Amino acid sequence: MRREKAVEIARFVWDRAITGAELLALPEAQLRKLARAAGTHPPSSMETWNVAVELLAEKAEWAQRNPGHPAAARAHEEERIMWVKRPVPGWS
Repeated sequence: MRREKAVEIARFVWDRAITGAELLALPEAQLRKLARAAGTHPPSSMETWNVAVELLAEKAEWAQRNPGHPAAARAHEEERIMWVKRPVPGWS
């Protein structure tokens, strides 16, 4: 069950061009929201999130080797900003 949940999360995250490091940096409340948006119940442990990060790394390596394949594309890259916000620059 954990792997199935991780696969759903990884698919959702991949399509939005979110990296594994960015995923793990999200606060817990945001992770729960993301899991629900991915169509799965939020994982009860970080182990599922870590599996999702491993799957993202595998997919990134595969996509580099197969850049022209339709599965290497990011279907909803424009939604990335909804999940990962850039730091606001300070007044300098």
